This record gives sequence, C-alpha cells and structure tokens, in this order.
Amino acid sequence: MPYPDAPRVDQIDEYFGTRVADPYRWLEEVDSPQTQRWIAEENELAESVLATVPRREAIRDRLTQVWNYERRSVPEKAGELYAYFRNAGLQNQAVLYVTRDLAEPGRVLLDPNTLSPDGTVALSGVVFSYNGSRLAYSISASGSDWQEWHVRDVATGSDLTDVVRWSKFSGASWMRDGSGFYYSRYDEPASESKYKDANYFHKVYFHRLGTPQSTDVLVYERPDHKDWNFGAITTEDGRYLVLDVSRGSAPENGVFVKDLSTGGPVIELVPDDDARYAYLANDGTAFYFLTTKDAPRGRIVAIDLRDRTLREIVAQSDDALDGATFFGDRIVAAYLHDALARAVVYGLDGRLRSDVALPGLGSVAGFGGKRTDRETFYSYTSYTEPTSIYRYDVERGVSTRVFTPQIHFDASAFASEQVFYTSKDGTRVPMIVTWKKGTPRDGSAPAILYGYGGFDISLTPAFSSAVLVWLEMGGIYAVANLRGGGEYGERWHQGGMKANKQNTFDDFIAAAEFLVAENWTTTAKLAIHGGSNGGLLVGACMTQRPELFGAALPSVGVLDMLRFQRFTIGWAWTSDYGSSDEAADVELLLRYSPYHNVREGIRYPATLITTGDHDDRVFPAHSFKFAAALQHAQGGDEPILLRVETKTGHGAGKPTAKLIDEVADRYAFLVKVLGV
Repeated sequence: MPYPDAPRVDQIDEYFGTRVADPYRWLEEVDSPQTQRWIAEENELAESVLATVPRREAIRDRLTQVWNYERRSVPEKAGELYAYFRNAGLQNQAVLYVTRDLAEPGRVLLDPNTLSPDGTVALSGVVFSYNGSRLAYSISASGSDWQEWHVRDVATGSDLTDVVRWSKFSGASWMRDGSGFYYSRYDEPASESKYKDANYFHKVYFHRLGTPQSTDVLVYERPDHKDWNFGAITTEDGRYLVLDVSRGSAPENGVFVKDLSTGGPVIELVPDDDARYAYLANDGTAFYFLTTKDAPRGRIVAIDLRDRTLREIVAQSDDALDGATFFGDRIVAAYLHDALARAVVYGLDGRLRSDVALPGLGSVAGFGGKRTDRETFYSYTSYTEPTSIYRYDVERGVSTRVFTPQIHFDASAFASEQVFYTSKDGTRVPMIVTWKKGTPRDGSAPAILYGYGGFDISLTPAFSSAVLVWLEMGGIYAVANLRGGGEYGERWHQGGMKANKQNTFDDFIAAAEFLVAENWTTTAKLAIHGGSNGGLLVGACMTQRPELFGAALPSVGVLDMLRFQRFTIGWAWTSDYGSSDEAADVELLLRYSPYHNVREGIRYPATLITTGDHDDRVFPAHSFKFAAALQHAQGGDEPILLRVETKTGHGAGKPTAKLIDEVADRYAFLVKVLGV
C-alpha cells in the first residue's frame, strides 16, 4: 500500500544510560505544515480504502436508524423543578429540560445544539444552585478539556453576564445562599500551546455573581506541589468547603476542609494519600466517606473534624463498593458483584434496611440528591436493554419506572452471557459475551473484543446502538474485565498497574484465546478495540501477539510510553504507569510501549488508528507516531490506516453525526479486512 511519506529522523534520546530511537519525533509538532500535510494524506488514504466497501453506506444508514430513539438522563431536583437531559434521537447534543411533573416534558432550559452550527461546542458540566434558581454550566469547544463557565437564570432562561475561563477538570460548587460558586482552574496558557503543554498548579477560586473573573478570590493553591489537583465541594449545610486533593490519576487522595462560617484556615482532615476517600456528606463535624483505608473493596466511615477520630459505619463486604449517597437517615450503596450492579440501603447506623430490586444483571447509575429528599432516581441498563429511568421511594423502598425508551428493534433477539476464563498466571477473569440469538457458535462469526484495564475504572454493562448493529451483522461482542480496573476493588486495580501492567495485557490476550478456544470466533475474524488507556491495551497486545488478531482498533491511545508525561495532563497517569523520568521505570515501560515495540518485517493485523485533532488529554501525536511506525514496519499486506477526526477531542461531547460516521467507518473497515 502506498503510504504517505513519513521521513525517519536520527533522533536518539538517552534514559539513564539506555539509548532509544524516536524516528518520528517531528510528528509531535502537530500544527507544522509537514505534519498537517501528512495528516491530510493519511485521511485521504483511509477514505480511499473505506470507500471501496460497498456496504459502508448501508451500515451508516442502519446505525442512523438504530440511533434514532429518545434517550433521557437521570433526573435531579432543582428547587421545585426536576431537571433532566433529553436527546430526541439524532440531535448532536442532549438538551436540558426542567419540569414540575416528569409525566410532562417541561420546557427547554439549555439547548447546546444552538452553541455552534456543527455541534462541536458541547456542555461539559451543569450545576444548579441550592434553591434551583441559578444554573452554572460549562461549555467546551471541539472536544477540548478546557471549560468556560456561564450562569443562567432558571426562571427566565437568560444568561447573566458572568464568564469564567481556563477551568479544567473542575465542577462548580455553589455557596448555600447562591451568591457565587467555587471552581478550579489553571493559569491562562499561551494560546499556541493550550492543546499541548503540560498542565500544572491547579488552583481553587471563588466567583461571586455579577463580578468579572479578574476579581475572583483565590481560595487555595499549593505552589510546593505543582502536581496536586483540587475538587471543591460545599457541604449541604453551607458551612464547610471540602477540598478533594488528588495526585494525578491515583485513586488515593487527601481531604482538606475549610470552615466558611469562620473564615478559618484550611484543615488537613486526611493529609495522607494512602487510600481513597470519596466525600459523601456531613452531619455537623462528622464527615462521611467511602474509603479504601484498611478495606481494598471499600467501606463507609465517619471522621470527626474536631479530633479526627474514625468510626466505621458500613463494613467492607465481599463485593466492591462502587459508590454511595445519603438521604435523610439512609445510605444507598452501589456494589459490583463480578462487575454487575447490586444496590443496598443502610441506616446511618450501618444496619441493612433493604436491597434495591433491579430488573436484571446490568448497571445502575444515579441515586443522587439532597439529604432532605425523600425520593431519588437511578438508571438501569445492560448490553441488551436500553437505559430506563426509575424513581426510588426511600421511605417505602419501592422503585417505579418513569421512563422507558421506545426502541426501533427487538431487544429480545439478543443475548448476553457472563463467562470466566483463566489468565496466564492462573487469575480468574470475568467477561461478558453478547450475540444475536441464532448466531452459529462454530468459529465462523466475526468478533470484537473490548477492554480497558486501568485507573481503577470498571467496565459494566451498557447498551449501545453501535454494538447492536454489529450484532445484527452477525458479530460477537465481548467485554473483558481486566486487572487494572476497579471491578474487584483496589487489589484488582493494583494487579494491573506499574510493575504489574503486563497482567492487563496477559488478561486481554487470554480473553482472545478463550474466545477462539470456545469457538466464538477465530483469530482471522477477531478484532480488538479500546480507547485511551484501552488504546494502549490494543497497541501493546497487537505488538506482543500480532498473529492472534485479525484486526486492531486503537482509539485515542497512549502509545509512546516514554514521553506521555510531557504533554497536557499526561503526567497525572504516572500513578498507573510509572515514568521514564525515573530510572527504575524505563526498562519496564520499554517492554510494552507500543511505539517502541514495532518491529520491521512483522506481519501486523489490519489496523485502523483513530484520534481527534483537538485531543488535549491524550496528545494526538501518540497515534501519529504509532501509525507511521507501523506503516514503515508492516511485513504483510494488511492495511495500516489512520483516521484523524477534525474539531474533536478525546471523545466527550462528540456530536452524534460524527459518532455515527466514526462507527460506520470502523465497521466498514472490519467488513473489508475480516470478510464480514
């Protein structure tokens, strides 16, 4: 295949005595004329190959049909109103509605589809004031992580004059009286570097309504710790500001508290980052947390601000505690049992009150609200069931369905099964396999194996129109719950990080071998897919075991493990990966870094690499360099393609039209290379 010209340069870096070549360093200058020319030629090549697939437009049409159904988010109370997001089907962005009665649609409060003609400006955060009269909302352009905050009057639907810029990785937390909100931000970057340079020195500010951002009050910073990030939360009683202090992407964190009633100093309630502490609620000076302190699967504790004494409320169980919320004298705790949801209600004394009856083996989300609320809402979904919304009466312990999506297909035609397989070192790993009933299990079906395996993130069942179309095409869809994730608590996470990172790849490889051994598919018809850290997963596995896969689909992947920490927020991932700035980590990273393990003359599987030109989380040069290296080294006839989406970032806020185009091209590629 005539790949675009990508000159190899004599760039050699030395890492503590180890010399490493980086022949495509020039592709890190993503805005240079040379790189822009190369990107354009790569997109032209990808389009020329995909255009030869006769079924491409039929796939796009079917995706559009299946995507076109009403979807709603979990409602929340905003004063006397309910607020929820609704997408009528093919809208680029979901629209925010408010209503007094959930049986009625209500009125539009904010339509992000009006923010830009092409849908590439998206809502990235919405927070109502305590009484529901004001809405702080942030917008992001072209998928960037940079946020710009605005304030809307809920009664009139009009914006106030307030604008807050250069916020990133931040929510907004209102003062109880609605006079303003707390948020986190970085210093304003140089315009030419805002999508590339590393982000350090996170700071907490207070913005008072009606004042310019230049007068915002700096509430907290730590110039002695440039890598600390802060989340600011006001307690429901309005008295305290809780600062979640994170070090990169590690789940362990500190917790600092400031008494807003006295204006006193910031108190380091949990100064050590030796465990995870997720703030839940306070009752006077008692602060409740979900923590992994002395409980790797999680428990609920209360810490008193006066003397820092800790008492256990809900003990660790056999399942991983994934989240918890407070309502009056109740605690709703969400557990994962083999990556499947289980919800339990406790009293504040830790005594079991009831289970929340769920429709099946799937995932739940929600259970949010204020301590004074007597009702809450949650969503339920699985791989074969679109997301439905339920109201939960806390006093009666009863769930009532309030929204059922009207889908344009027969969900009962599909089935899911959870299986368990054995990884290289004997570890038992769960995986859910989904297929269309009647699909033969004789190895003839094409399959997509999806995984992530990192940063304590759990992959739980979720409905996807894109997956359903793949199943209609006769495909198998499998999701493996790899070490590095949080499905079984912190030990499962630690089993796939830093020196143990190879376990993640071994788990994924073992999943592929299981699917082949059990006649779900064959190596020639097996594709692997993952995004971000999952893109690293795909890159590592396809370079370690290229003969095992028929196709590889790394999306927005972390693929250069020696330089990831030098761009945007990449330094935060050293908690999971280690860093080439540390001598002890260099050899470890070199063993699996996808870019550095591409070998000339090896027959690599057909590969479609995808990224966004505005990805300021995983710098797109990762994908550029990996694509160039694979194209240079490919020893077989299988195509190596790069697809760079314009005006998109890491994935959040991507317009529906672009999502459909991307999935259609992915499936068209698999039709071509797997013989679907």
